[in-house]
Amino acid sequence: MNDGPARGHGVNDRFRSFAMRASDRLGSHWSFAIAVLVVLAWLLTGPIFHYSNAWQLVINTGTTIVTFLMVFLIQATQNRDAKAIHLKLDELIRSSEARNVFADLEDADEQELDAFKDEFRKLRNQGVGSGEAAQAAHRFIHKRRH
Repeated sequence: MNDGPARGHGVNDRFRSFAMRASDRLGSHWSFAIAVLVVLAWLLTGPIFHYSNAWQLVINTGTTIVTFLMVFLIQATQNRDAKAIHLKLDELIRSSEARNVFADLEDADEQELDAFKDEFRKLRNQGVGSGEAAQAAHRFIHKRRH
């Protein structure tokens, strides 16, 4: 029995699956060791190719391509991880006695986050408890928004 959403086999699912597998494999100590060996092999071939421009171009091109592709894989896995963490935290907030004003706070813009921070600082300086501070900050933010 599966309580989660149904999963299709579209391009997004295939990319997600590929990105997760690639992240797991490429983030291992074995991948690092292989990368070090590639660089060492390249260095050792320097005298054979007389440290030519073509010899340098091989490592420059290779590392540029790998870096370019890895940026997208890393970003995809980080986005997914962050989204999952936010959903878990939202569930914990909503199912506990914590203040619900902080659920979905990741969708707030920088001005809202800064306003929360400033309001909490002011309330802490006044000696207001954390529960009261959260509610006061929430009221303050919503007054500014409307």
